[in-house]
Amino acid sequence: MTLSVYNTLTRSKETFQTLEKNKVRMYCCGITVYDYCHLGHARTCLVWDVVRRYLKWCGYEVQYIQNFTDIDDKILNRARQEGTSMEAVSEKFIAAYFEDMEHLGVGKADAYPRATHTLDGIKRLVSELEQKGFAYPAEGDVYYSVQKFPEYGKLSGRKLEDLQAGASGRVGVEDPEASKKQYPFDFALWKAAKEGEPAWESPWGNGRPGWHIECSAMVRERLGETIDIHVGGGDLTFPHHENEIAQSEAVTGKPLSNYWLHNGMIIVEGKKMSKSLGNFITIRELLDKFEPMAVRLFILQTQYRKPLDFTEEALATATNSWETLKEGLLFGYQYGKQLGFSIPSNASSQSGELITRFKEAVDDDFNFAGGLAVLFEIAKNLIREGNILVHEGKTKTASQELAAQWQTLIELAGILGFAVQPEETNSNSTGGISDAQIEALVQQRNEARKNKNYAESDRLRDELQAQGITLIDKPGGVTIWNRS
Repeated sequence: MTLSVYNTLTRSKETFQTLEKNKVRMYCCGITVYDYCHLGHARTCLVWDVVRRYLKWCGYEVQYIQNFTDIDDKILNRARQEGTSMEAVSEKFIAAYFEDMEHLGVGKADAYPRATHTLDGIKRLVSELEQKGFAYPAEGDVYYSVQKFPEYGKLSGRKLEDLQAGASGRVGVEDPEASKKQYPFDFALWKAAKEGEPAWESPWGNGRPGWHIECSAMVRERLGETIDIHVGGGDLTFPHHENEIAQSEAVTGKPLSNYWLHNGMIIVEGKKMSKSLGNFITIRELLDKFEPMAVRLFILQTQYRKPLDFTEEALATATNSWETLKEGLLFGYQYGKQLGFSIPSNASSQSGELITRFKEAVDDDFNFAGGLAVLFEIAKNLIREGNILVHEGKTKTASQELAAQWQTLIELAGILGFAVQPEETNSNSTGGISDAQIEALVQQRNEARKNKNYAESDRLRDELQAQGITLIDKPGGVTIWNRS
């Protein structure tokens, strides 16, 4: 089994090989913190967190960095609207980001560099680009000269001549800085200070960094000149990631990243999600309606590179699917004591085969949907065995084999970020009734049956059933029970 990934740069699947043995340096383009995170952010952050989890499970030591863009026109606009500062807006929505991701079960990156904390590295990179002839100053701004980088467009597949032809004269109208540029598609590395906006000292005068240079500097500062995997949403391929490559590789002469991976976009009821269409869904709004694990399942059921269509029906289906998976995950907590098994240290041959099938699926470009199919197969089998146990008093499969399957399900679900707590077994259905209380009621019912007090016997059965307890009367006056 060999991991293969779809590399946007080469437009093909490639065998995954790291720069250093068993070590992965991975960078994710994070959030511009001017508003609450939406469903698109949920997909990006969740998918790449699960990729990180999977790589670690495969034995890699993963250094995972995700940035915050905390200086941007949108942040400044929000600050003006609210009569506050850029810093206040950034801090508010960074805190909100961590709250949302915690609810979704997204693990924390190893570091979260911010643009405003990387200014020395940004200015150094701009200066190097200028010295090498890839950048030029213009009235306090500094621009990158895309024509100086022959490979510009290699990530997105776009050619400068095609971009220029497609612009059809609109560039000058839409770009107020066009008169400063030597070429219409040159982009800002440093922006001159504007009245009332935050600014920092630089060799080109007071100002602030452009968006694209921030990530180039943060990657270099945190992970080095060449990394293993650079990830982000598909909308970042051009121009953001294209410009990152141009900036970084012009300075170092080395590949910025060996693999470029991009997740697909979110659409809502078949339309692109946007505030203007009124179909913009924040994570907070989503979690008011649906369980976090159901949202997680909804996202992972679609191959990460494909568009993900959000509908209420799709989330409802994912919620039902999560209930199935959860029931499987609770199997050992619910029936383990009755079956007399302990979790084995080594999975059986059958469970080993299940792990192999899971890995074969996911090794094909992080096909988590294929991996989930294996999880559901295990869960449904455990649920069947639980039903047989309830109605027949014993299972068809040996208890140690069921223990191995359950352990495998717990392990594989954990890789994908799914987990349950033992108390969920009876927290809702049984109102917390204890085993001892159940045994006492069963004994009372047996006494009632012995005395032919069938009305009392039925009442006790109904009382237990209302609390999720199923009774099975066996030959010889023996009664067994299960939590259902």
